Amino acid sequence: MTQQRRRMRSAGITLGLTALVAASLTGCSSGDDEKADYAAICVDPETQQRTDDDKCKDDREYHGSGAGFFWFYMATRGGFLVPPVGGRYNVSDGSYTSSNLRNSSGGTATIQRGGLSTKGGNIGTIARGGFGKASKGGHGG
Repeated sequence: MTQQRRRMRSAGITLGLTALVAASLTGCSSGDDEKADYAAICVDPETQQRTDDDKCKDDREYHGSGAGFFWFYMATRGGFLVPPVGGRYNVSDGSYTSSNLRNSSGGTATIQRGGLSTKGGNIGTIARGGFGKASKGGHGG
C-alpha cells in the first residue's frame, strides 16, 4: 500500500512539472502580438543592394555619407517584401535610422536586426524574441 501511494505521488509530480514546462514554452510562441515592429536588413546604400547580415556587425546607421554596410529598417506590418541577398531594396519602404521609429502605441519600436530569409519574401514572417537579434530601437551611430 505504501509503495502504491509513492507511485501515485510521483506520477502527480511528473504531471505537474510537465504542465509547468508546457506553460512556459507557450510564452515563446510567435503570435501576431509578438511580432517586432520593424525588421532590419543589411544593405549597401551605395548600390542599394541587400547583403549578408554578417556584414552588419553592429547597430551602426547610415546618415547619408560614408561607405560600408548598414541596417535598413522596414515595418513588419506594412506587407512589404524583403529583397533577396544581392537584390535591390526600395528606399521608400523603410528608413536608414531607427531613432524616429515608433510602435503602434507611439513608444519606442522593437527592432529585429537580421534573421529574414536570404531568398526574400514577406517581411511579416519574423517574430520578436526567441532566437534572433531583437533589440530596442533608438541606437544612433
